[in-house]
Amino acid sequence: MSKNDSDETWKALSDPTRRAILDFLRDGPKQTTGIVETFPDLSRFAVMKHLDVLRAAKLVNTRSEGRVRINSLNAAPIRDILERWISKYEAYWSNTLLRVRDDAEQQQEKSATKKRRGG
Repeated sequence: MSKNDSDETWKALSDPTRRAILDFLRDGPKQTTGIVETFPDLSRFAVMKHLDVLRAAKLVNTRSEGRVRINSLNAAPIRDILERWISKYEAYWSNTLLRVRDDAEQQQEKSATKKRRGG
C-alpha cells in the first residue's frame, strides 16, 4: 500500500457515515438505491459523494448490471492497515496479557495456600 493509498483509506474511514456504509456492505453487495434508502437523512447526492470517496480509497467496488449499480465491500485496504499499524504490536500485547494472567494466577494460588494454612 502506497502512502497515497493509505492517506485515501484513512480519509475515507474518518467519516462516520462512510463507516456506516461499509458496515452496511459487510453483509453483502447492495444496490446503490438500497444504500440511499438506508440513509434517509442524506440526499442521494450526499450518499453518492460518500460512495465516491470510498471508491477512491478502494474500499468499495462498484459494477454495473444494466441500469443497476452493485456496490461491494473491499476489505483489502483495511487489512493493509491492520498489517501495517496493528499487527506489529499484537505480539507485545499478547505477551503483556499473558504476564498479567500468570501474575493473577500466582496471586490466586498464594491466597489459596495461605487460607489452607490457616493464615
